[in-house]
Amino acid sequence: MSVEVREVPVGDPGALRLIGESEAELAGIYPPELRYALSPEQLMDIGARFVVAEVEGVAMGCGGVALFEDFAELKRIFTTRAARGRGVAKAVVAALEEIAKGAGLSVVRLEAGLASPEAIALYKRLGYREIGPFGEYAENGSSVFMEKDVAPA
Repeated sequence: MSVEVREVPVGDPGALRLIGESEAELAGIYPPELRYALSPEQLMDIGARFVVAEVEGVAMGCGGVALFEDFAELKRIFTTRAARGRGVAKAVVAALEEIAKGAGLSVVRLEAGLASPEAIALYKRLGYREIGPFGEYAENGSSVFMEKDVAPA
């Protein structure tokens, strides 16, 4: 199986479809006050860069990266159920890490919900480690905060 990852505008139809699927899945897991996923408009407002992963021409995964002064933050990482366990999320994260490195950033951070253990396990396998809250996040009892050093060795 070949996964093709390409950068797209947040408003790309495939990206919007996947963001919608992500939102529906999150709504079934987390109450609104514990969902920190940005809308497409919010992603555009912060200038997030966005990628879509396709398998055989079908958009099956997506994610964004917000670039700040001293770190990058992964946003809206999502794969369809059919894509899980097939390397799609790994390819999305790797592409976003490359964008961060290309922007001169060596630290990538993320927030994930405790009720998403598969996602947390994936990030750990990809080299992310748990940290405390960062940026505008506060400790809330339902989030896991993680980071990875992506600087060249």
